[in-house]
Amino acid sequence: KATSVPNFSYIGARLCNYLSHHLTISPRSGNFRQLLLQRCRTEYENRAVATKGDETTRKQFHAFVLFLAELYLNLEIKGTKGQVTRAEVLQEGLRELLNALFSNAVDSNLICAVKLLKLTGSVLEDAWKEKGKNDMEEVIQRIENVVLDANCSRDVKHMLLKLVELRSSNWGRVHGTSPLTEATPENDPNYFMNEPTFYTSDGVPFTAADPDYQEKYQELLEREDLFPDYEENGTDLSGPGDTYFDDIDDEMDPEIEEAFEKFCLESEHKRKQ
Repeated sequence: KATSVPNFSYIGARLCNYLSHHLTISPRSGNFRQLLLQRCRTEYENRAVATKGDETTRKQFHAFVLFLAELYLNLEIKGTKGQVTRAEVLQEGLRELLNALFSNAVDSNLICAVKLLKLTGSVLEDAWKEKGKNDMEEVIQRIENVVLDANCSRDVKHMLLKLVELRSSNWGRVHGTSPLTEATPENDPNYFMNEPTFYTSDGVPFTAADPDYQEKYQELLEREDLFPDYEENGTDLSGPGDTYFDDIDDEMDPEIEEAFEKFCLESEHKRKQ
């Protein structure tokens, strides 16, 4: 559902993180996180074909890309000493997904790349810099080449230029005058960027870091419900016809259902605080 229901990717990623830490069953095929990453890898390995597919294929692939971005931001990996990190494999995967999107520079692929970088650009750049890598410089150079050479629409070129501008302003982050310290999950409450991501009517994501949408962001945040795409009785409002997950059994294991209910209650409690 995280790739088929509009605006569900953030909640889906948070739920996956919750289940990865609270679901105790572990079948022979692997624990929840291992099975999740295996499923993601299946979609990931199809990236070269998907970016060149028809409109429906590309749309499904783009939804997967944005879910993977949310998963990278929200999936916490706890080390043996209690330290919290992100999944390294997802960081590498997002870099290759960007390559695939730019390699077939049609409008829809480029728009997806913009959305991906608006969601994760600051975190990816920080992670790459920590390793002494200049991957973000390479990404920005590739964007500039697309603006100069690709046969994309003027609107998409404008989106790409606005993204370059956002990056030049340190992704919209504002630092105070206090002494700078390295951000960690322990000293920075926003380290995992837990703020929800909302979308404009054109499908462009925006967060609290976007100065053009701060007032709208606060308004939506105050009105946000956990599951806006479902009626109170659980009826899916997205409509029929999505067969993307038809091969998955709709019935939840009792333990998964219990963990899901706890996640919903905890999320609702945090939202009201």
